[in-house]
Amino acid sequence: MQKYFFILCFQLACFFCSAQQFPLNACDGPYVLYQNSHIVIKSINAASAPEIEAFNVSEKTKHPISIHFSNHTGWDFTVRLRDSILYEPDHFKAPKKVFALSDIEGEFEAFRGLLISAGVMDSAYHWTFGKNALVICGDLFDRGQDVAAELWLLYKLEDEARAVGGYVHSILGNHDIMNMSGDLRYLQPKYFEHAKIMGQDYMDLYAANTELGRWLRSKNIIEKIGDNLYLHGGVSPQMLLAIDTLNYRFRPLYDKTKHAESYYPFWYRGYFMEPRATESFIDSTLAFYHVSRIIVGHTITDSNIASYYEGKVIGLDVNEHEGHSEAIVIEKNKIYTTDLTGKKKPIGEGPANPVVQ
Repeated sequence: MQKYFFILCFQLACFFCSAQQFPLNACDGPYVLYQNSHIVIKSINAASAPEIEAFNVSEKTKHPISIHFSNHTGWDFTVRLRDSILYEPDHFKAPKKVFALSDIEGEFEAFRGLLISAGVMDSAYHWTFGKNALVICGDLFDRGQDVAAELWLLYKLEDEARAVGGYVHSILGNHDIMNMSGDLRYLQPKYFEHAKIMGQDYMDLYAANTELGRWLRSKNIIEKIGDNLYLHGGVSPQMLLAIDTLNYRFRPLYDKTKHAESYYPFWYRGYFMEPRATESFIDSTLAFYHVSRIIVGHTITDSNIASYYEGKVIGLDVNEHEGHSEAIVIEKNKIYTTDLTGKKKPIGEGPANPVVQ
């Protein structure tokens, strides 16, 4: 018992030391809620107090919303709300360049750094990637400190990318669907506290009558971009179905899959964990979708980011919470890994039997 007490004390000491060295963002939101003919915007300011603004829905495009960072001067940005949000297509031609990563989970600082170092955006959050594509292979939610800011940045970059012929692909993972369906076991506790301060239940913040809730429900769980298939977990033998069928079947269930099955495309780990997918099944999957490789997040291995099954599967997931920030760049059908320095190197081949963290 005494041993566990000392371990707990050590963990708490580490937490408070890190919190003092790297102050957390006290701000949260904004959260845009639709209430009959009005929009209500709720947020938490730098003093950890609630702020509320309301206006008529007809005026939504005249009221840009602001995202604030109490711990980083110059990081604030604004976003204009859209007239409407439509379901995303799920088949795309290959752009000249793709920048792809996964499992950000609210780690805004690392996400921001990766996008800037790769030339996807500048330090003022302007899209600078031209007609190229940014792909997120799921998991925007839960353990990190700045989930809402991350979502609003993607929302903003989507509009700017489309305006110049580029595209932002935000594919949903298990943590995103868990948050919509009420499975909150991994949620950072501050989000419950902030919801209470704003006079809301946490589940109200991303419900179908909110702007971010509508935006999330417009997203896919699987997309084909050129000859690459992107999703969060993987395609299991039970789910070898057409892309449009998978998206059509699962979208109505985003807020109803609290107890999802392990073979769902946003939960499957068979490329990395036993019982592992056979090479013949990987080949049949590639042939079925007419692609040359499958790119996924979800499962962290000691070798990620790496290629598996002789380059047929790419594993993107790294532990952002431990400071491991990495992504891939696909250019001229070659894949490179890159980090916060912006330097690229050819992707490595993972072991035949990867060690899952």
